[in-house]
Amino acid sequence: MKILLIGAGGVGEAIAKLAATRNFYEHIVVADYDFGRAESVVAWIRHRHGEATAAKFTAAKIDASVAAQIVEVAAAHNITHILNAVEPKFVNTIFSAAFTAGVHYIDMAMSLSEPNERDPFHLPGIKLGDAQYAVHDQWERAGKLALVGMGVEPGLSNVFTRYAADYLFDAIDEVSVKDGSNLVVTNDVGEEIFAPSFSIWTTIEECLNPPLIWQRDKGFITTQPFSEPEIFDFPEGIGAVECVNVEHEEVTMLPRTIQANRFTFKYGLGADFIAVLKTLNRLGLDGTRPTRVRSAQGPVDVAPRDVVAAVLPNPASIGPRMTGKTCAGVLVTGTGKDGQPRATYLYNVVDNQWSMEHFESQCVVWQTAFNPLCALELMAEGVWKGAGVLGPECFDAKPFLDLLSSQHGYDVKWHQQERMPASPLRMP
Repeated sequence: MKILLIGAGGVGEAIAKLAATRNFYEHIVVADYDFGRAESVVAWIRHRHGEATAAKFTAAKIDASVAAQIVEVAAAHNITHILNAVEPKFVNTIFSAAFTAGVHYIDMAMSLSEPNERDPFHLPGIKLGDAQYAVHDQWERAGKLALVGMGVEPGLSNVFTRYAADYLFDAIDEVSVKDGSNLVVTNDVGEEIFAPSFSIWTTIEECLNPPLIWQRDKGFITTQPFSEPEIFDFPEGIGAVECVNVEHEEVTMLPRTIQANRFTFKYGLGADFIAVLKTLNRLGLDGTRPTRVRSAQGPVDVAPRDVVAAVLPNPASIGPRMTGKTCAGVLVTGTGKDGQPRATYLYNVVDNQWSMEHFESQCVVWQTAFNPLCALELMAEGVWKGAGVLGPECFDAKPFLDLLSSQHGYDVKWHQQERMPASPLRMP
């Protein structure tokens, strides 16, 4: 297996650092638009693990917006798998380039959505991942696998859901992905600041778009951003966090394979974070279309969202100033194998202090990074195999969770916590 890792930002860097501890691949090309950033990742591996390990990595420069360049780099290095670790706005280009190059593909976020022009807060438009699922047959005929949505959310959340469906429940009422944290980022004098732990570009996209919900009796519907607030008690000391609906891939992915009455995604954003996002929206600073701006060098065209991303701290750099834990998990409710009502929260928690000490990566990007690597290892071993455009919920979850938690694997612990069922199973 020869992997082209596109993107050496926070998540890409964490992927490469973790990959340096594994041996299932032959070589990894770490590619980024900023060649120096790709070089620094390889240098870190050399410093931490020695020359023999670093020899399995090569830095390269790549423009993720140019499909021909991706195909060229893949051919030059005899790549077998492309791992996409850049902004979702580049998904379509990299995804199509992988198909042209005749290689397998894996990403952590799917092709972008477009709201319904007539009634965006009740009816879906183009959904997340629609552009990729539309060419499933082409990938299947080519005998290549595009494993989509294989990060933490989507990704590990999909694996948890498949595990619950196969091993814990006879019938599922609702699958509700719930993500929350108690992370705090401070400035040089110890004051808390607004500094998202993940790409602000992606955060704006998923939080301000109409949230998507799937219900058995209605199919896909949308709501207002930040709808249906609820207090959820997150484990391992994180505590009670208000969670709201946001747009996310799981809701488009899971109903294709998993039988349930309802699918939602709720994010623990907090009142201050929501207020900032609403302000950006009111000012038009969440826009992605270039706007003409005057500068000392003359007029330039710039997307407002790109300006917001440029002035905020780089998520990859805030680890030393961040404290707390992040939790990714899925609350599944329904009827258990014993015929009784059941509510189980399956989750993974990462402490930022731990991830910084071991990998010099902040906890949110590190929590994302181990999932595509674990999946690639199962693919290399032939445990996960297939063709077409498929999500992680299409594969047996147990081998993934076993490899993830094993001391000989990734030594990443996951847990299932029983909750009090809120109500009997709703029948369709």
